[in-house]
Amino acid sequence: MAISLQPGVNLTVIPTEKFKTIRLFFRFSTKHQKQAAAKRALLTSLLETNSLNYPSQTKLSEKLADLYGASFGLGVGKKGNVHQVHLMMNLVNEKYINEEGIFAEGIEFIKEILFQPNIKNGAFDQVTFQREKENMIDYLESLKEDKQALAALRLQELYFADDAAQKTPSFGSKEDVKPLDAYDLVHTYQEMMTQDQVDIFVVGDIEEEKVRDAMSTLPFSPRVSSPPAIFYQQRLQAEVQTETLYEPVIQAKLNLAYQTSIYYNDPRRFALLVFNGLFGGFPHSKLFINVREKASLAYYASSTFDSFRGLVTVQTGIDGKNRTRVLSLIEQQLESLRKGDFTESELQQTKVMLKNQFLLSLDSSQGLIEMAYLEQWVARLVESEEEFEQKIMAVTKEDVKKVAEDLQLQAIFTLDKEVAHE
Repeated sequence: MAISLQPGVNLTVIPTEKFKTIRLFFRFSTKHQKQAAAKRALLTSLLETNSLNYPSQTKLSEKLADLYGASFGLGVGKKGNVHQVHLMMNLVNEKYINEEGIFAEGIEFIKEILFQPNIKNGAFDQVTFQREKENMIDYLESLKEDKQALAALRLQELYFADDAAQKTPSFGSKEDVKPLDAYDLVHTYQEMMTQDQVDIFVVGDIEEEKVRDAMSTLPFSPRVSSPPAIFYQQRLQAEVQTETLYEPVIQAKLNLAYQTSIYYNDPRRFALLVFNGLFGGFPHSKLFINVREKASLAYYASSTFDSFRGLVTVQTGIDGKNRTRVLSLIEQQLESLRKGDFTESELQQTKVMLKNQFLLSLDSSQGLIEMAYLEQWVARLVESEEEFEQKIMAVTKEDVKKVAEDLQLQAIFTLDKEVAHE
């Protein structure tokens, strides 16, 4: 259960003896916006690199070494309408090294990073800023070399063509990074620190009171946070949007986007999980077996879903000349699920794999954090491991058929070499 440290600043302690380390995780959440995404992504690089009292990467690394090799990092993410900046730190549990004060030192380190950034005269350190800005531009330019990532991003742009924010990834775009200066990022930093909803999580073998006392020393100000609705809903398009991009690729990419009315807080999500496992989520799925293995028409073929934006996607790597055949075969796999053309054995295998996947997430400190974070935004659908298993096992063939019937094809993106295929 979350403890309020300040209005808009929440602490959740997850006591467990599963791990020999203590994980601290801070997440700053606000509405996802196109230009702000690039600023917030670049800000994480600046905060991660140095601070006022650790003015170089070397000094910062030396401090982490003093904390018995603590790991630390910042990054960005996106969930539905929400943009996230997160800070993570792993500390050795002082119980195992018979030395007190490690946790308190870790909190002081985080306080330095968050509240004493390398800002002088109203701007981030210019040398650091220029270096990190160039690194980010290089990274964004390098994405076009990862053809699988490029295809996924372009499908997103095509599907969310009418929404500038939703078609922008959590790290923004190169065009939005280029005009930024060291003064812009100070304003971004101040907005994040004073206006974002802050959710703090601590996972490990540690007492809640000790954590609360330590976290209360962080000088967060109260904020009137009115976070956006986490779910994004898009109007169904009458026509399927298509786009083909030609590049000198060896392997073509064919990606599809379907709209679904099933979201994370919908009881039908369990049926969606099973459907996705049967469609393209597991090695025994229809896309993998029938498109990749039996027909040998794809180097890879899988499906995923985003239950915060009502989106199911299919990803394939193919020989461009087989595009029409692959497209038809993918539709056949979906149609077979609509008709209930799968065995009881396949249904049960999918359920068991989903159950094991869920149990595996409980053995991850980050998995526990993500579940606790969502409870700040969405009512729980399950209260325990047993209830999750019950709901998965209760999914019927009819439930899966209804999920398949719910899907509506909305976008097709193809990345291919510029050669006419016969």
